[in-house]
Amino acid sequence: MLEKLSVPIAIIIAGGLIGGALYYSNLKIGNQPTRTAAPTAENTTITMRPVSSDDHILGNPNADVLIVEYSDTECPFCKQFHTTMQRVMNEYGKDGKVAWVYRHFPIDELHSKARKEAEATECANELGGPAKFWQYINMLFDTTTSNNTLDPAQLPIIAKNVGLDVKAFNACLSSGKYATKVEADYQDAVKAGGRGTPNSILVSKDGTKVTVQGAQPYESLKATIDALLQK
Repeated sequence: MLEKLSVPIAIIIAGGLIGGALYYSNLKIGNQPTRTAAPTAENTTITMRPVSSDDHILGNPNADVLIVEYSDTECPFCKQFHTTMQRVMNEYGKDGKVAWVYRHFPIDELHSKARKEAEATECANELGGPAKFWQYINMLFDTTTSNNTLDPAQLPIIAKNVGLDVKAFNACLSSGKYATKVEADYQDAVKAGGRGTPNSILVSKDGTKVTVQGAQPYESLKATIDALLQK
């Protein structure tokens, strides 16, 4: 009985650690004020699109824990959390324990440029595959100072810097062909309970889901991952 209780207790403790250190930009649904919130504990009823080959996945798709992140490229806390996730993958991704699934969640009311930036990452993926997607989004987060400050002229420059065909990239971006895909991710984020960014859902092998809201520090995220790896 103690063994059965140990993992849920560990997750609750991890949630307590996270609660005092979370920050996230607000999604204005019903004119809600900006706020902070602790992550939800274990929840198997979260409505979320299943992870598939259509997703942007860094690491082993069959990893013990999948971290599905809904992110906004102009959100300062997403920029912070992106670095945290890179650290997670350096520790847990190499041996296949954790995989990172990136989905778009542009908060138009706060960051009007983020949606087109999301489309730019999709164009990078089309022209160069998953490796270029991750290179592009890493450089985008490195380049922007957040809060809608990235000059759109930087988008093709980033494409060039990661080795993409700039002419093809510009044609792809101007076509708006990935607007529907970005919107689908956005709607999925809302259905999954997202009210701000970053919003992440950790999924273990047995289907347990833990929602993590905000740019929690590495140590808190690590505690949640370790608890799920015990399941």
